[in-house]
Amino acid sequence: MSLRQMEYFLTVVEESSFTRAAEALHVTQPALSHQIKALEKSVGGALLERMTRGVRLTAMGRAFLPHAELAVRSAQQAQRAARAAAGAEGGELHIAAIHAVAVGILPEVFARWSRAHPGVQLLLHEYGTTDELEEQVERGVADLALGPAPQYWTGSVIPVGEEEIVLAVPFDDHLAGRTTVKLPELADRPWVRCAMEPVVQGQRFLDWACGRAGFTPRTAVWTEHTSTAVRMAAAGVGIATAPSHVVRGAVGEDCVVLSVDPPWRRPLTVFSRTEPAGAAAKFVEVLRGTLPPTQVPEPPDRAQEVAP
Repeated sequence: MSLRQMEYFLTVVEESSFTRAAEALHVTQPALSHQIKALEKSVGGALLERMTRGVRLTAMGRAFLPHAELAVRSAQQAQRAARAAAGAEGGELHIAAIHAVAVGILPEVFARWSRAHPGVQLLLHEYGTTDELEEQVERGVADLALGPAPQYWTGSVIPVGEEEIVLAVPFDDHLAGRTTVKLPELADRPWVRCAMEPVVQGQRFLDWACGRAGFTPRTAVWTEHTSTAVRMAAAGVGIATAPSHVVRGAVGEDCVVLSVDPPWRRPLTVFSRTEPAGAAAKFVEVLRGTLPPTQVPEPPDRAQEVAP
């Protein structure tokens, strides 16, 4: 079994066709078929089922697929790491992030990187939830991930700052003249909820936080993305929660931003399967130079840490 054979296998799966895969790989179809048969012989059974229109994975193929993906991506990461350690400025750096972080933080970070390291191309992978982000980075999709601190991670985890979760309300709201609000004041207000809302102690964050404040939030609408929830709040549908960097820096020009008293904060980290080196380490430095520094922790009765 060789890395090339696994690359060929993944291309056939991606293209769902031997013909298209051979074209993408710039090899003849007989040569491709020979390598796939050799791979199947080495694993002891068929990985692909040839059909009239395309191919599909067998049970063995489905079991083999994630391991082949990880092996090929790990080899690619190893090559990038070696080039970076040697000081090479060419190549790629794959960054993964949850959508809210990608929208609110990474544009400025990527702009700074491009000015400082124009020879290293950045590729961004966005995910809706922290669980999905961690799963994909574990499978080798990216060199680095940026998001809330992972709960169960055996690789490198580097704190780079924190984010505050704030509230968005329209300009004509009776709270618009204020900068902070206590959560119990909002017990009778409707909320715009987002599928990306983090989970705390087995509950969605807003349910958990409002429960601690003595009420159950009344949901006006559910959205898929944080940016959509903020726009809904700006239009007066209900109050939305979002990271401050999303509301203040990306999509919140048409709404008022309020901090919760006591504030909602959670740490941001860079995590990866191995310790960042070369270009990856330089990217962490750019992140730290862009993100605001972590604030001095407030007394326990004044601050709430928002779990990822």
